[in-house]
Amino acid sequence: MLVNGKQYRTIWLSENQKTVFIIDQRKLPFEFEIEEIKTVKEMAVAIKDMHLRGAGLIGAAAGFGMYLAVLESGELEKAANLLKATRPTAVNLAYAVDLMLEKLKDISPEKRLNRALELAQEIANNDAEQCKAIGRHGVQLIESISKAKQGQRVNILTHCNAGWLAFVDYGSALSPIYEAHRRGIDVHVYVDETRPRNQGARLTAWELGQQGVPYTLIADNVGGHLMQHAKVDMVIVGADRVAANGDAANKIGTYLKALAANDNGVPFYVAFPSTTRDMNIRNGVRDIEIEERSGNEVIRIEGQFQNKIIEVQLCPENSHAVNYGFDVTPARLISAWITDEGVEWNKM
Repeated sequence: MLVNGKQYRTIWLSENQKTVFIIDQRKLPFEFEIEEIKTVKEMAVAIKDMHLRGAGLIGAAAGFGMYLAVLESGELEKAANLLKATRPTAVNLAYAVDLMLEKLKDISPEKRLNRALELAQEIANNDAEQCKAIGRHGVQLIESISKAKQGQRVNILTHCNAGWLAFVDYGSALSPIYEAHRRGIDVHVYVDETRPRNQGARLTAWELGQQGVPYTLIADNVGGHLMQHAKVDMVIVGADRVAANGDAANKIGTYLKALAANDNGVPFYVAFPSTTRDMNIRNGVRDIEIEERSGNEVIRIEGQFQNKIIEVQLCPENSHAVNYGFDVTPARLISAWITDEGVEWNKM
């Protein structure tokens, strides 16, 4: 996608194929900075500390991390354990690591490096192609609303960041929106700020602006009010893991949006590449592991002041905070699942 008019992916290999470059998302939207990753340990830190984030992107990053491990020492099991311990909720990470491990374990050392490179690039390219396909399928839903409204603006609400910054390119929830915009459909996006890390305010707003898509930033609790007053035509969110029964884990707060949409007759769509579906989990609400992050993310907040990124305290000293990174939306609240394979309507 575009950054200041120039085409970028979120992760790519250096020309000498010995290091990996990523966009450091901690600096956005105030600074656009490229970070060079040289070791599997650096990649693990980048994933855990959210230099990069998003289901598809951390899957691709894990693939490149395994490639870096082959470059360094070839200790694949150790690298796999290191990477899989970083973010437990997103299935793409574990999928990429397990795939690399399975494909590389019986290959001779002299052939392993080239095969690791091929696999890492394949994981990244597949992610981008799957997201592009999500856009082709999902845009039909936007087109149908646009036609029903006789070309009037289609207002879409999204939560967190499931755009191209969360994947290698295109995104999941935002991919149909970008495709609609490309086709000349009048779309407008309500962007939840997405506390506590504000991925909506910092990332989704930034990338929509870069692509020229109209948006309005809203506080997390505004969505229900907008739906009550017919100001939202549809909700599209992403997912970090989707269970066999259709339950979808996404950024904390997604479940509340689904409840509001259900109460007000607003269609609620979950967009994700097919690699995000975990058929080993039968019941998502019961069985998907939910990452609990540091309470400091709730207690403090980052922003820009006098051209510097600063962190400030939001609450009384010694306050205790709980910080679940995700929640699970039950399948019964989801209108349809948009994947690279098509739109799967809920028959419940």
